[in-house]
Amino acid sequence: MEFRVLGPVEVRDRERRAPLSGAKLHTVLAAFLLARGEVVSDDRLSRLLWGWAPPATANAQLYTYISRLRKILGDGVLIDRMPPGYVMSIGNSRLDLTEFEEFDCQGREALLAGDFEKAGEFLRNALACWSGRPLANTTEHLFDAEAPCLAEARVATLEHRIAADLALGRHEQVTVELTGLVAEFPLRERFRSQLMTALCRSGRQAEAIHLYHHGREVLAEELGVDPGEELQSTYQSLLDGSLVRLPQPRTSAVRRPAEPSSDSAYGAPATLPPDTVDFTGRERELDVLYRALAPDATAADRPRRVLVTGMAGVGKTALAVHAAHRCKQHFPDGQLYADLRGPDGTAQPAERVLLHLLRALGRPLDAGAADDLEELVRLYRERIGGRRLLVLLDNAESAAQLGPLLPNTPEPAVLVTGRTALPTVAGAHTVALDPLAAGPALEMLAAAAGPDRIAAAPGAAAAIVEHCAGLPLALRIAGTRIAARPHFAPDRLARRLADPAARLRELHSGDLDVHAALLPSWRALEPEARRAFPALAGLGPEPFAALEAAVLLDVPEQDAELLLEAMADTALLEVSGADEWGRPCYLFHPLVRLFALSLADGRERADREEAPAERNRWLTARP
Repeated sequence: MEFRVLGPVEVRDRERRAPLSGAKLHTVLAAFLLARGEVVSDDRLSRLLWGWAPPATANAQLYTYISRLRKILGDGVLIDRMPPGYVMSIGNSRLDLTEFEEFDCQGREALLAGDFEKAGEFLRNALACWSGRPLANTTEHLFDAEAPCLAEARVATLEHRIAADLALGRHEQVTVELTGLVAEFPLRERFRSQLMTALCRSGRQAEAIHLYHHGREVLAEELGVDPGEELQSTYQSLLDGSLVRLPQPRTSAVRRPAEPSSDSAYGAPATLPPDTVDFTGRERELDVLYRALAPDATAADRPRRVLVTGMAGVGKTALAVHAAHRCKQHFPDGQLYADLRGPDGTAQPAERVLLHLLRALGRPLDAGAADDLEELVRLYRERIGGRRLLVLLDNAESAAQLGPLLPNTPEPAVLVTGRTALPTVAGAHTVALDPLAAGPALEMLAAAAGPDRIAAAPGAAAAIVEHCAGLPLALRIAGTRIAARPHFAPDRLARRLADPAARLRELHSGDLDVHAALLPSWRALEPEARRAFPALAGLGPEPFAALEAAVLLDVPEQDAELLLEAMADTALLEVSGADEWGRPCYLFHPLVRLFALSLADGRERADREEAPAERNRWLTARP
């Protein structure tokens, strides 16, 4: 059986096309295929099918689609229920995306080794796997989420295939093709550099010089930046006459990726999530991140490691992704992204994250290497060493998890997000995010809901902002709910949010959920702190000292302070100044306090979730 996603999604069995019908059934199948054997949550499937406005019958419809797929695909393909979603295994069946990646990886390796003939053959085979616009018959929600990454992968492969052709002296054959590509992608500097090379080697130096200056104007006008190192290097080679020389095939030494060349052949992975279109606020933090990540000639040998911290839902990932996209011109060798938290909210083992990163880097693995952490770390650091890469590690949980993922050379920059400071990121620039003030919070709500909807109901908008307490996740949920329902007035949502008992239930839309976002932070606590957390909400919304917590929990003050510090370390509590005796005070964010109150039955529920021995010890210690 053969599966295809690099074009319209389809299944073929001995050249017979499987009878799939409708965009939604194709979407469910594509979501499973793109997950590569990983769990696809119900919330993600719902969002890919219906966006932020799923119907009331979404669960029933999803079950129907899964049943239909099982029936159509037969016993050779397994679709199993694995909470919080489903996982699909295609066994020995073929997937065009996998074949594309394998050919592409072989082509890049041959290119790096200087075997240009073999590289061109592999890369042409990779491009032949495509049959049209990727995911063309799926919903717009899946297409918008996944197609740009696939299209970027194809364009990168095309760049490498043209690099092989240029190295083989086929400049005249690729000139027409490159002319069209530069017109289609005017901001893509490598195509422009390659066309300059082809023109120069065809005796058209004047046109090549004009092409460079035109590109410089386009980059300045559209992005406000100068040409990157590769394009400038090509221009200098054009002026000094060295651009006309063909590169010599290499059989042993491989050029280090950091060396500029007009025929640069090394891989440039681009796996960042899409940027937030309506990103607002955080200008100060963005400026700090940009300056910290940008290359610094005065400290070229110093690792660039930047940490973004803050409570769940405060917008760490959105800020980091936005900053990474803004800095892309400083990282011509690519940008890597890895989520260090699994679909169920638990920390991903370093081995799994390294496998994901090595796949993105196009690194083939020897048999048995997948289970060898030391070998995976060696391969990963060997692959990224000396390269001007940006590595974004999202939702880091601990130093032990993060350590193997850090480069051992200064060229790659690392941007990490996590709830608290991580000692592994020693010497890092740390950006601690607080909830938004009222003004930026209102801007975010307007960006998500639509400025006209918010301007028409200023009183309701102010109330919604107050109820969301500056938490970007809550504001985005409120905005998307308003945007998804043209007849859902902001006043109605404001009235619903006014009830503290119902507020967290209302702050839910698709796979965006304030309660679900806070849950991993609570689960990350040690058992005793986890049990104490719901009870502390009874101290109210004002700052409190460890002594008050000690009285409530009936424990020594020193023990209470240790519990409170543990909660502050997971960003469930804020440290809010000191009392009159200089002792630190702690404060609940309003939505975190509601979350604590929502943990049903307080200690008793937490007790039931612990091991019997721990539970008995706690019950014995209670008055």
